[in-house]
Amino acid sequence: MIIAIDGPSGAGKSTVATAVARRLGFHCLDTGAMYRSIAWKAIQQGADLADEAAVGAIAQTFDIAFEHEEGDPRPSRVLIGGDDVTAAIRTAEIDRSVSVVSAHPSVRAALVEQQRRIAEGGDYVIEGRDIGTVVCPNAEVKVFLTATNEARARRRVAQNAERGVGSVDFEEVLADIIRRDELDSSRATAPLVQADDAVLVDSSDKTINEVIDAICAMADARA
Repeated sequence: MIIAIDGPSGAGKSTVATAVARRLGFHCLDTGAMYRSIAWKAIQQGADLADEAAVGAIAQTFDIAFEHEEGDPRPSRVLIGGDDVTAAIRTAEIDRSVSVVSAHPSVRAALVEQQRRIAEGGDYVIEGRDIGTVVCPNAEVKVFLTATNEARARRRVAQNAERGVGSVDFEEVLADIIRRDELDSSRATAPLVQADDAVLVDSSDKTINEVIDAICAMADARA
């Protein structure tokens, strides 16, 4: 079974996907980490992030791999071309860069191919921005997880503080979330939209457990 969780930045997709996967005994596929890895590699190579040909060539050249610890649905390490980028892709610089990189059609085509190949290997909770619309349009469960801009900014600040990477300035994070929403929703290829058959879940005033319970109930009903 595939559970697709789409939604904007800071909606809690990663946290929810991990908890749902752990409860159901599924694996997690963090597609955002894949785009972040390409952004990191492009910056390391000195590529112009707006140059689709250059960034697309990187996405087509380098495989992204995930390593797991037994019993943990979320990868413990993210690697691109053998480089461990687990922490490096969670910086403010990558936050600012990833939407530009992910808007390139050639990058999306290369990574969608990798994502589908990984998903074919078992039961997955997959979170991103175009999972239910492009990557896995036949997913058995589709959720569009969202929240207010302010709620998402508060969560991202707390997450960055816990990880020790990324900005912890609320206004800066809020502005970045609004900017990323605009970029993700207006791009020509695979924009951020709710799939017609996805269930909208607004987590602004819900506890994490309420959101998890709702998604697990959907999976149980389909199973």
